[in-house]
Amino acid sequence: MAERDMIEVKGLRVVAGAAPAAVTEIVKGVDFSVRKGEVLALIGESGSGKTTIALSLLGYARAGCAISGGSVRIGDVDVLSLDAKGRRALRARTVAYVAQSASAGFNPARTIMDQVTEPALLHQLMTKDAARAKAIGLFRSLALPAPETIGERYPHQVSGGQLQRLMAAMALITDPAVVVFDEPTTALDVTTQIEVLAAFKKVIRELGTTAVYVSHDLAVVAQMADRIVVLNGGAVKENGAVAQVLDAPVDAYTRQLLAATRRPEAALETPPQSGKHVPPLLEIRGLAAGYGRLDRFGAPAVRVLDDVSLSIARGSTLGVIGESGSGKTTLARVVAGLVDRARGEVLFNGEALPAQLSRRTPEQYRQIQIVFQNADTALNPSHSIADILARPLAFYHHLRGSAAKKRMLALLDLVKLPASIATRTPAGLSGGQKQRVNLARALAADPALILCDEVTSALDTVVGAAILDLLAELRRELGVSYMFISHDISTVRAICDEVIVLYAGHRVEAGQRDVLAAPPYHPYTGLLVDSVPALKPGWLDARREINAAALPPLGESAGIPELCAFRARCPVRIDGMCNMTPPSLKKLPSGAEILCHHSTSELNRLQTLEAIPA
Repeated sequence: MAERDMIEVKGLRVVAGAAPAAVTEIVKGVDFSVRKGEVLALIGESGSGKTTIALSLLGYARAGCAISGGSVRIGDVDVLSLDAKGRRALRARTVAYVAQSASAGFNPARTIMDQVTEPALLHQLMTKDAARAKAIGLFRSLALPAPETIGERYPHQVSGGQLQRLMAAMALITDPAVVVFDEPTTALDVTTQIEVLAAFKKVIRELGTTAVYVSHDLAVVAQMADRIVVLNGGAVKENGAVAQVLDAPVDAYTRQLLAATRRPEAALETPPQSGKHVPPLLEIRGLAAGYGRLDRFGAPAVRVLDDVSLSIARGSTLGVIGESGSGKTTLARVVAGLVDRARGEVLFNGEALPAQLSRRTPEQYRQIQIVFQNADTALNPSHSIADILARPLAFYHHLRGSAAKKRMLALLDLVKLPASIATRTPAGLSGGQKQRVNLARALAADPALILCDEVTSALDTVVGAAILDLLAELRRELGVSYMFISHDISTVRAICDEVIVLYAGHRVEAGQRDVLAAPPYHPYTGLLVDSVPALKPGWLDARREINAAALPPLGESAGIPELCAFRARCPVRIDGMCNMTPPSLKKLPSGAEILCHHSTSELNRLQTLEAIPA
């Protein structure tokens, strides 16, 4: 190993299973090295071995797996030769780990400070007071709010992006030689992701930390890494500097990953028009919804949606975008009848749709289906795929026996799954396969409208692109309509005809998907568009400089509910107007409607100045 290399992995092999049962090699002779202070990205689709390789740096193999060969060195430590005591001393002290799901990594019954300082105290590296002081310093470096007091909170009292940064503080408090980041921003929306990435990058630079960054997102990797190792099927396909891998990839698989990332927009499809007026498939007028007890005006204690209106034509796709907490999922649940509405109308096929699921007709129930974000929790783990698909066939169409089996096999074929998986349970399927089963279950009802709630957010680039292709094909073949909910703007532009943008439960922009293509747009839409990482090194640093600019001053707001909901974060707000007067409705050149005080020409000027070339 070269003197300056902090990590050296040679001939690493990992197997799943044990004799006399079948043994499968899942990591196949992997080699790479990482210099001190360098960030190496491990990238590839699900099942490529990224996380398995990263965990081997801690001397760990997941249940049912074993490291069967090769060597792993961190500094002067031969990791694979360590006994159990040596591995415990290595973990958190020499090699730290930041998991994908921070919420699963924290104990909900203990304060954040207790958990962040625990590694330093367990390894007896400093006193409790010193650990607390160091934790507060890390909170400040990671741009967390109220660094002096945030440690007194419990995990459920902070946002997802804040919790992810707190997990990084937990990893860094021992001054480890190496930090492994395992998909730490996959579940975050674009604006939160950019904050977390910027905080990670700043701390890595300041501390000179050597890092291994596991991801399936090439645009994120372009901002974080110095070098990239591309993996497929447990083997290294390419190993090179970021610029070389992105601009001049050598391997065909790398080119496939890049092609999936640079996905072209589908052609806009105009639903066929007949001579007579045909009402939209779904129309929502003035919707308000939320949770908790209703007041005397019928408003819920926690208002999630307020005065939202939209329509979906037959055979078309509407994209709903916004940050976490904007009300996207609540909107889908209202349409599905899973959340009551406080006010407003929901019309389906021109007829009023009852708010409660129990008051809907079997036909209304059948025609609106929902595909949930997490297929792991949406599919019964104890049932076979055949049983999962048989249930809606029996419930909606009274199919049983050979007729049900024939239709079940046709559904599997429709979502491009082999008939052989019918006897398997969900645990035996990949993430992409489970999401296809989730979709097949919705299609079993033969619906007119499918509500897709973040159906690709947990999938890697290649698998997610395949699901989008499948949705587009089903739309062409079956004439089905979609409400497609996502925080990924590139995904929405790839599949949707029209878009609405939600912020804090308010519709701030609506129109054809061209509203996302170029300025002018609502300032919040501009923030979302500008927060999508570009496939270009240095983009994050340039974006951070723009975000660091102070917001225009704004005085106290008048007590008028119709004021712009985005004014507290708006980079182009106007004191004396945004905080005093409700904005007027404007129609942009794209055809989109927004509520804003700025003129179209002024928005175009401001947003063109802010744009970072991709």
